[in-house]
Amino acid sequence: MVAGAQAKKTLYMSSTSSPFGECVVMATEAGVCWAGTPGTSAIEGQTWVEHRLPGTYTVSQEDIAPLRQAMDELRRYLAGERVQFTCPLDLCGTPFQVAVWQELVRIPYGEVRTYAEIARAIGRPTATRAVGMANGANPVAIIVPCHRVIGSNGTLTGYGGGLPAKHWLLRLEGNSQSR
Repeated sequence: MVAGAQAKKTLYMSSTSSPFGECVVMATEAGVCWAGTPGTSAIEGQTWVEHRLPGTYTVSQEDIAPLRQAMDELRRYLAGERVQFTCPLDLCGTPFQVAVWQELVRIPYGEVRTYAEIARAIGRPTATRAVGMANGANPVAIIVPCHRVIGSNGTLTGYGGGLPAKHWLLRLEGNSQSR
């Protein structure tokens, strides 16, 4: 290899259908790094990976353990099974974003939290808007359940896949969308 040249890494990809379009999931050997909201294209995921994860990637449909586990859990979830995702994650974000995403994973299936509750849970009670921004930057939709975060008044607020998809995901989990 030429000095200074980086070896290509492999990005593994799979997808499954949902009522709102294909759910594409991408993983590295370390874990799931990107999962689009229903209907988001694989090209958008590849672009995200190229800009956020260092290195050069080739794309493979090969079935590796982290991706296989994620796809199994996602398919069961979309079929209405009560799933708490346990697949390995390869999260790439600022320390604040990762703290928010790790807190989102703690929201139990079928429950919701407000942005303010997430801010308090991570020890940043005045960072409600920043929590909203981190939520919007979540690269692992559904698996890191940003759809479970609602406005302080109980209303649905933004979701990358659109509010109808957010509403459908919450209904799938048996939540009427608010408390």
